[in-house]
Amino acid sequence: MASTGAKVVVIGGGTGSFTLLQGIKRYTDQITALVNMADDGGSTGQLRDEFGVLPPGDVRQCLVALSDTPRIRDLFSYRFESGSFEGHAFGNIFLTALEKMTGSFAEAVELASETLNITGRVEPITLSNVTLCAEGADGKPVKGESTIESSAIAVRPKIWLEPRAVANPKAVQAIMEADLVVIAPGDLYGSLAPALIIDEIGEALRTTNARCVFVCNLVTKPGPTTGLSVTGFASEIERFVRGKFLDYVVYNTDMPTKKLMDRYAHDGEYAVTYDVEDLKQQHYEFRGAPMLAKNRTLENNPADRIAHTRSFIRHDSDAVARQLMRIYFA
Repeated sequence: MASTGAKVVVIGGGTGSFTLLQGIKRYTDQITALVNMADDGGSTGQLRDEFGVLPPGDVRQCLVALSDTPRIRDLFSYRFESGSFEGHAFGNIFLTALEKMTGSFAEAVELASETLNITGRVEPITLSNVTLCAEGADGKPVKGESTIESSAIAVRPKIWLEPRAVANPKAVQAIMEADLVVIAPGDLYGSLAPALIIDEIGEALRTTNARCVFVCNLVTKPGPTTGLSVTGFASEIERFVRGKFLDYVVYNTDMPTKKLMDRYAHDGEYAVTYDVEDLKQQHYEFRGAPMLAKNRTLENNPADRIAHTRSFIRHDSDAVARQLMRIYFA
């Protein structure tokens, strides 16, 4: 594999980070995936409740994305379709067992990284056992990432973690030593906010010498992100960090098919719009390009309890990675 020598940090969790990491690892082997630790839905939520462990799901996805061992990748993604393990991904159970055995989630991730033979490394953004909280549309707190996702929350809501999260020192170090820090696309309040609102992470992003890039989402979600443009998403990202830290914003200029967009519109989701004149007024540079994955379908896995939340509209991992490498070399 050719390496540019670029030290790239990707912040996020879930499908957005998974897609970016798959593309970036073709260009550099110096990758650190920093993963939000607020997930409490599906298999992950059940394991947290039953065993008191930290959430394994998004970490698992990042490990799989960076793995160079196809059969082990498939094993970690395998979901049981029946029995007492129904709905659970094997990788989630594996990470849970490692944490219980070692007494350390960080050590569990290291051991899983060795098993999967990953390129780069994966780091939890915090090792605190936290619950994501948001201001509801009625002004009352809504608690739990999966509850927030299905609840009415305020426009530009206040977001916080209970208890207060302490950043993983390795995550802070990775940001400070990076050449390129990438905020992955993802659920604005469920995947990105819980990583970015941690005090030490915000401070690191505001002070790092790395070029900081936000890869904008492809579609809005019903509720607070309805009608948000590319600049609106970027503004929220900087609100979480409490400062204008972005150097670049990357966004898609390709349109999904009308048939697919009609399907999304039925659920109140719409393509994120952009206004070049508006973008020119911002403090960051911007890069727009066709970055939509073609012929993207999802596996119909009946064991995946939250499959209905996974998107058919995805970024093309290599197209995004090429844009990021152009920014690195600019």
